[in-house]
Amino acid sequence: MRRQHKAVLAASLALGLLAAACGGDDDDGDDDAGGRDGPAISIGAQDFGESAILAEIYGQALEAEGFEVRQQGLGGFRELLFDTFEAGDINLAPEYVASELEFLNGGAGEATGDVDETLAKLEPLLEERGLVAFEPADAVDTNSFVVTQETADELGLETLSDLAEKGQGLTLGAPQDCEENAFCLPGLERVYGLDLSDNFTPLEAGVIPTSLKEGAIDVALLFSTDGRIAEEGWVLLEDDQGMLAADNVVPVATQELVDAYGDDLAEVLNEVSAALTTEDLIELNRRYDIDKEDADDIAADWLRENDLD
Repeated sequence: MRRQHKAVLAASLALGLLAAACGGDDDDGDDDAGGRDGPAISIGAQDFGESAILAEIYGQALEAEGFEVRQQGLGGFRELLFDTFEAGDINLAPEYVASELEFLNGGAGEATGDVDETLAKLEPLLEERGLVAFEPADAVDTNSFVVTQETADELGLETLSDLAEKGQGLTLGAPQDCEENAFCLPGLERVYGLDLSDNFTPLEAGVIPTSLKEGAIDVALLFSTDGRIAEEGWVLLEDDQGMLAADNVVPVATQELVDAYGDDLAEVLNEVSAALTTEDLIELNRRYDIDKEDADDIAADWLRENDLD
């Protein structure tokens, strides 16, 4: 799917007028206003709201600087993302440092709470696939395990250690990739000795909160930045033994795209990442999940508020 924003259309029209005007003064124009020579940037968004919002934020920031951008919803998660990179259908995507490392290393448990240390382990694995990571944001979004206040009160649940001790029979609702995700079923068993594989219900991400609210599941895997956790008064169980790691937002691109645009591409992406906070993600997700606003509108507002449009 291709989305052309008004800023790019206006810039293209302006370029046409300049070209038609003989003897125009090139020094008076904006070098970026007419677009850039190089490949179109095709951004892949995974199948959850935050990924769509981040894809729009980075994409609209790039469009504002004259890059040609296409948005592509993938309809799946990390495995499909890398397949799509390999097929050449996308060349840029918002990602998460620790989760991406553990996906590429087969769940070896190398990710830590230190984002620089975790990124240093990730970069060689990306390089093997012809990919490059840019500077990570301070914004962090980890997996989180959530129960209703009623369940927490009934069983005395505050931490994941409590869940391991008292929640053996509870049903976990999570996306399908929970079975391989180092920060889902494998992590619970490795760090907490909790095996919920027999009580695991695979669900689409958008269905999980409703399933928890209606009692169809007892424990929900949600992102820690999901605005519905506070909205519904749910209890986010503390990761008291440090299973979760530095899942900072990070843009990842193909080496080919980096070679084509160099520092010009990096400057835009890094400037966006430098402004993005965890608190921003919570508010952006709240608008998407609760207020039901469109990802492109949410992104445009954030960019404007941060003087990045």
